[in-house]
Amino acid sequence: MNKSSSAATPKDSNPTWVLIYRTQKLQDLYSLGPKLGQGRFGITYLCKDNSTGQTYACKSIPKRKLFYTDDYDEVLREIQIMKHLSEKPNVVQIQNSYEDAVAVHLVMELCEGGELFDRIVRKGHYSEREPAMLMKTIMEIVHVCHSLGVMHRDLKPENFLFDSDRENSALKATDFGLSVFYKPGQIFFEVVGCPYYVAQEVLCKRYGAEADVWSAGVILYILLSGKPPFWAESDRGIFQEILEGKLDLQSEPWPGISESAKNLIGKMLERDPKKRLTAHDVLCHPWITADIAPDKPLDSAVLSRLRQFSAMNKLKKMAVRTIRCHYVLRKLVLSQVNKDSKKIMLRSLSAQKPSSSRYYGGGITIRKLNSSFQLLLQVIAERLSEEEIGD
Repeated sequence: MNKSSSAATPKDSNPTWVLIYRTQKLQDLYSLGPKLGQGRFGITYLCKDNSTGQTYACKSIPKRKLFYTDDYDEVLREIQIMKHLSEKPNVVQIQNSYEDAVAVHLVMELCEGGELFDRIVRKGHYSEREPAMLMKTIMEIVHVCHSLGVMHRDLKPENFLFDSDRENSALKATDFGLSVFYKPGQIFFEVVGCPYYVAQEVLCKRYGAEADVWSAGVILYILLSGKPPFWAESDRGIFQEILEGKLDLQSEPWPGISESAKNLIGKMLERDPKKRLTAHDVLCHPWITADIAPDKPLDSAVLSRLRQFSAMNKLKKMAVRTIRCHYVLRKLVLSQVNKDSKKIMLRSLSAQKPSSSRYYGGGITIRKLNSSFQLLLQVIAERLSEEEIGD
């Protein structure tokens, strides 16, 4: 779920730049490699510093995807927030930002250890102790952000990466595209975030930094049970469950989870934001600080459900991408067919002889039109780059 754009300001007719200063060309300093990931606006590539050979991640945001002035402001804010959090532990570090007439590029620290859930699934087994350690790191990140006046607003497992494949590698937060600067007590109204992790007050369009703690609580719930606390077949159903559903800490596997862990989850998923624990409160909770989380392996069903949930999310992303691909193809066919494609269709039509199928005059038949249309689709599909298809 992206931010609501009902109040978005149309982009100025003049060329718009995100950065207030001109930069060197990215291509003069770095060489781009394979694609690493894809988000709402940008695509992340492996890149190499031409002078040192050091590898980084480069998030490139095509300007053609920035339809509103608010979109330009959002990209600038992401860069500002990453620089604001620079050198803080467990936050992906930004190396530099570059801009040209086509795109904005964020060169960042490369994290090669994979996403949070993927690491756990690969490991094959774990106890309460691992989620307790992970949650301590996550809440330290949230606490640092809040202490510096930053609300993340999009906390989810995909936005936490391990910096390497080592067993003791650091977990780091990334993707501050929806993050904002805020002041204590400030209220926000735009609906942002991911369906499973969004707090109920966000859906009610009146929220503050407490929403980040809710999202972290959902992550902890999934880590200990393998499934989200509020689930339905559709996004609308998930939102309804978040607003009205009851938190289940009784059914399997919860009887086998420590009371201290359940106590913490209940306080993180408190519906009243004023009664919900702060990031500092979570870090002071006994389950986090007292090293009392049991080291007994969790039920294998938890890992199995976690694996299924992670796979389902990836499948859903692929489905959304496919739908958008069809949308872009349809848009191109209906309104943006270039001259070369038109020529290909005309050549195809003129090269075919009239057939015995229903005839419409001028030598053009339904069969001819269908054949030419299929050829046109093939040409467009070959020319359509992945940048046209967002997450």
